[in-house]
Amino acid sequence: MAAQLPSTFTQRMKELLGTEYQQFADTYKETPYGGIRVNTLKITVEALRALTPLGLEPIPWCPTGFYTEEGARPGKHPYYHAGLYYIQEPSAMAPVELLGVEPGDRVLDLCAAPGGKSTQIAAKLQGEGLLISNDLHSERTKALAKNLELYGVRNGIVLNESPERIAAAFPGFFDKILIDAPCSGEGMFRKDEDMVRQWEPDTPAKYAAMQREILNSAAMALAPGGTLVYSTCTFSPEENEGSIATFLAAHPHFSVVPVGGTGSFAPGFGELAGTARLWPHKVKGEGHFMAVLRHDGTAKPGAEVDTADDVTLSAAARPRKGKAESGKSTVRRAENGRGKGGRPSGRDGGRGGQVSAEETALSAYRDWAREQLSPEPEGHPVLFGDHLYLSPLPQATLNGLKAVRPGWYLGQVRNGRFIPGHPLATALRPEESSRSLSLSSASGEAVSYLKGETLAIPEERLVVKPGSPLKGYVLVCIDGYSAGWGKWQDGMLKNEYPAGWRWT
Repeated sequence: MAAQLPSTFTQRMKELLGTEYQQFADTYKETPYGGIRVNTLKITVEALRALTPLGLEPIPWCPTGFYTEEGARPGKHPYYHAGLYYIQEPSAMAPVELLGVEPGDRVLDLCAAPGGKSTQIAAKLQGEGLLISNDLHSERTKALAKNLELYGVRNGIVLNESPERIAAAFPGFFDKILIDAPCSGEGMFRKDEDMVRQWEPDTPAKYAAMQREILNSAAMALAPGGTLVYSTCTFSPEENEGSIATFLAAHPHFSVVPVGGTGSFAPGFGELAGTARLWPHKVKGEGHFMAVLRHDGTAKPGAEVDTADDVTLSAAARPRKGKAESGKSTVRRAENGRGKGGRPSGRDGGRGGQVSAEETALSAYRDWAREQLSPEPEGHPVLFGDHLYLSPLPQATLNGLKAVRPGWYLGQVRNGRFIPGHPLATALRPEESSRSLSLSSASGEAVSYLKGETLAIPEERLVVKPGSPLKGYVLVCIDGYSAGWGKWQDGMLKNEYPAGWRWT
């Protein structure tokens, strides 16, 4: 690497590692490892391995993760644009594997941007339960939302809030919480020279204070008996074992679930050997620290009754075993007829007299969905201006919070017409759309579509459900996996792939 490591950092690492220091220092002469993680919301591991031209080597701590060959460019393949995998640093895949997410869980990713770990959580939920992905920095939530949309996540919400406000809104609510904490980034020095330049001797102490506040907020939001995973990409003991020790001293209902010293994981230091570290001289990946914390299930004396059960997940987001509704209306009226910022979405908020904007929007959507979608997706409708979402939570639950994406974005209603959004397409399967088309990644037509070009498509290539007209919106797929919308008429496919997403 070109940037010179700070002398204070190297001296401390010598003290921490002793005789292993030289092995550690030699890793800075090596090229960082690249990796991808298969999106099992869309494709199985076996199917992707059979399809992709990439040379893949399994990552030991992540069953859906693979090392890519040096020089590989997985972002320059149509499969990336179809959301079949996420490009991620291999060590960064470890924390979510320790979280133990199961379909139906309520999960909070508290420091989520740009979304790698959130997409990993979403794949484990398999469309059941709830994922709230949050980041404090508004600019970073844009990339977070886009990655979740590309991945085809239906049961996710993106917030731009402080941890303490989320804890106040959702006390004792989440089964699992991930804190991929902001940190000094020492574990990424080999990969990111800017982090080396920004590092100062007092940087770890500054981040440690911030991390302990985040941990305290997470403890309030976790349900009794829940699991919290704390991770960083730094080597600093004060940000790692130090932050965990301080937290445990203040929260006696929590304990460490031992994971250190097994397989690829090295133990943490001192009394917190049950925490885990990934060292770049011991694994093929960058530096990481992880701690699994579990609540003992008891409530604090004098604590208020847990309000988690007062919040109703949509039927689509609840666990399916014995709980999903059947034969019910798939789109429910939004609570209180409220739109953006908690304001009424029509002149009278939907209370008698005039038809509210919400009712107009839902009617336009239903008319479109009856012709285009089978079955219609379930969820709580949320109208922001003229933009319609399906949320896994009732709209009132999010009142007062900054929601970047209150749910799955369906589309926009303009002049009484519903225009489907790109995220609606990326989360659909071909059999859910009245019309679909599969483009070949090998022939170049998939790249032409991703560039925004109009395509000549004969009608015999369309897959059309009986009774549906040929003309209309088509779910465009790449080798059978959804990528976006097109509009077909008279042998031509008008491209609806959004400009900001196009292949460059």
